[in-house]
Amino acid sequence: MTSPAPTSAQSEATPHTPHALWGGRFASGPDALFRAINDSLPFDWRLVRQDIAGSRAWAAALGGAGVLTAAEVADLDRALTDLDAEAVSLPGPPVESEAEDVHTWVEQKLIAALGPLGKKLHTGRSRNDQVATDLRLWTRATLDERAAELAELQRALVRLAERELAPEGDETRPTPFPGYTHLQPAQPVLLAHWALAHVEAFARDADRIADARARLNRCPLGSAALAGTAYPIDRDTLARDLGFDGPTANSMDGVADRDFAVEALGAAALCATHLSRLGEELIVYSTREFGMVEMDDAVTSGSSIMPQKKNPDACELLRGKAGRIIAAHTGLLVTLKGLPFAYNKDLQEDKEPLFDGLDHLGLCLRIATRVVDGCTFDREACRRAALAGFANATELADYLVERGVPFRDAHEQVGALVRLALGRGVTLEDLSLEEIRSHAPAAEEGVFARLTLDATLAKRDVPGGTGPTRVRAALAAARARLG
Repeated sequence: MTSPAPTSAQSEATPHTPHALWGGRFASGPDALFRAINDSLPFDWRLVRQDIAGSRAWAAALGGAGVLTAAEVADLDRALTDLDAEAVSLPGPPVESEAEDVHTWVEQKLIAALGPLGKKLHTGRSRNDQVATDLRLWTRATLDERAAELAELQRALVRLAERELAPEGDETRPTPFPGYTHLQPAQPVLLAHWALAHVEAFARDADRIADARARLNRCPLGSAALAGTAYPIDRDTLARDLGFDGPTANSMDGVADRDFAVEALGAAALCATHLSRLGEELIVYSTREFGMVEMDDAVTSGSSIMPQKKNPDACELLRGKAGRIIAAHTGLLVTLKGLPFAYNKDLQEDKEPLFDGLDHLGLCLRIATRVVDGCTFDREACRRAALAGFANATELADYLVERGVPFRDAHEQVGALVRLALGRGVTLEDLSLEEIRSHAPAAEEGVFARLTLDATLAKRDVPGGTGPTRVRAALAAARARLG
């Protein structure tokens, strides 16, 4: 009697090889197509150093629990130290090893180096708590890097504010800048005030990163697959050995939780939004129509057909990459939203968006710092823009209020004066006193002193305002906060 012909799936199945950590239950190896969707070594290789660090700590914990002897712990530690050096030396993921994931590769290498001892390391541990720990270690280190880069960007904005608060050659005359609402001229501010506005937004991003880092700093190792390890592991010591504040409180939640990854990407998405807004403003202000800022040649590009072009590509990419980072955050939330406790293979899809989102945030932060440091503002163009569009109209209304006119009446009177000036093609300060009094009878000769740019700026002398004294105080506070 002949055997039935193999199915296509059977014909594609790979031989039963020890590449997996779970092969004993199975009579044959996984299908090649299953391996294509299942194997994660090409991207989770980024966790190799965290996996080795966690394995060293786990070996010590097994020794403390009496599962391994001191000599065995020492041998494992030496082998893992050597393996860490080897991993660093490799140019990329060792896919030729046919390891399913980074954990498999580490175990394969330990068994090759130590024989049966290499097989003991996984005692009481699951890939579920192993990968949750690895990913927390990676995210913590990466958030620290992003926090440092974010601080550098804030320092660049502080340097810009310092330059423009006391411009070289005119230290007593800070650079004015047009303030916009609806991208229409609104009220004049100081350029330093504009720069420090972005510092404040990025300071909140720094707080969010620190907050996310604090919440992730609990160690899942010892949760095993979901029920907790069966061995008397000192989880508090294990957590401290890996730099965590303590162990996770619930073993099921410990292996299922990816809130830390969502929070990290959430902080990244909002920071990327702030980077995009900064980039957009610099793009607009660098156009010929505005002409207030020029970017360094090193962060711009030309045109393949138009020789005169200088395109703000770096800032445009700040806008573009914000969409990518926001998508990573949204994608991970969608992946998690329907998952039951505890571990599900869907969680393999947490790594690529997390890696990609935080990688691109770092790139954006570094290039934004370079952009800000290389910007040259045309101070006279900024001054002209600050004066344009009847930006001192609110100041005239406030002057009338001081003369006893109710604000709503003052608002109406100044609106009529703006119409008059528009009809004549002049500014408010170009009107005669008689013309001003024709609509605002409470005005007196001193009104013209109040309509100057310097007077308008100085009047905003409240905490958080654009008055020069307040901006100097805000600059000092930002400088102190950033060390």
